[in-house]
Amino acid sequence: MDKANPACGCHHHKIVPIIIVLIGLDFLLAALGILSSGFLAISWPILLVIAGLVKMMGRSCKCCSV
Repeated sequence: MDKANPACGCHHHKIVPIIIVLIGLDFLLAALGILSSGFLAISWPILLVIAGLVKMMGRSCKCCSV
């Protein structure tokens, strides 16, 4: 990561925040009755597993190896 430009352009740094937003949307849409509780019960654990895998495997970019 360049000290003059601290923002990293690696895509895996954006995946976890996006998945957190998707989990929040799952719960919001379920509370509003748009999504069924069955879909919610399946979707948020899957999103958490994806976020964990991305975070675990995300140390291969240039900014993470410094």
